[in-house]
Amino acid sequence: MEIKHSHIVLDACCVLNFCASGHLIEIIQSIPAQVVVTEVVRARELLTLRRLADANNEDINQFEAAMEKGLLAVADFTSESEEETFVNYVFELGDDGESATCAIAVHREWAIATDDKKASSFFQREAPNLQILSTLAIVKHWSEAENVSSATLRSVLTAIRTRGRYIPHRNHPLLGWWEDMMR
Repeated sequence: MEIKHSHIVLDACCVLNFCASGHLIEIIQSIPAQVVVTEVVRARELLTLRRLADANNEDINQFEAAMEKGLLAVADFTSESEEETFVNYVFELGDDGESATCAIAVHREWAIATDDKKASSFFQREAPNLQILSTLAIVKHWSEAENVSSATLRSVLTAIRTRGRYIPHRNHPLLGWWEDMMR
């Protein structure tokens, strides 16, 4: 997986899926770019993770450890034009997290990672020059870069499916890979 940008902004769905996998830190470490979440996503996903947390709070511990280690940076709006774009995107997308992710990525020319079809289509129209990745593209990259065993990979994908409630859509370019790994 080649990332053509210095940074990649993770949307909330990818953060939740990586936390659900139980391997957030290892997956983020394998990404060859600075990994970022927006302040909007950070604030909301911490709340979501706290609500969904197991008795040991492993998901939130992973998220906070990734931030403490500098593996996951937080980006907030730094100009009126970024905030204005965010407001316009909320009108189009109807979601604050995806809108903040897209607004910051567009203004700073960073890649984006999202599993939301509407956000992906919108982002492709708004910034066709910027790279869009998905949970599966990043997990596939991590598994190949780290030579993850097929049993571990199946366990990770199963956790993403059950705990993250993620199943790739029928036109996802990595659907066949996901199906093969889940057998």
